[in-house]
Amino acid sequence: MSKYYVQSGTMRTVVQADNSRKAALWAVHRAMQQVLPTEGEMPDTSDFKMENTGPNAVAVLSQRVSISERGFDRDDSVSLPTMEVVTEWNDMVVTLDRLEKLLHRAK
Repeated sequence: MSKYYVQSGTMRTVVQADNSRKAALWAVHRAMQQVLPTEGEMPDTSDFKMENTGPNAVAVLSQRVSISERGFDRDDSVSLPTMEVVTEWNDMVVTLDRLEKLLHRAK
């Protein structure tokens, strides 16, 4: 796995992933956990940086997610529309929820 620098709006984070799209998905997942935490899962914000700090600070995403293996604010970064990544994240969460419900019914 490679290390990726992911940024969007006030969010800056470093994640390990197989590729830039998966890095963007993981970063969006972590950002979404701030407002929609999954059951029993507390977000790890130790390396999750935001411009605003304090107890009520929340990362706000911009229209694009930039991903680079070389650092933040790079001209050669990959850029994806945030809504595309959020939609993919949402599809993943819905699928996982359906699988979880199927597993509970099978017990």
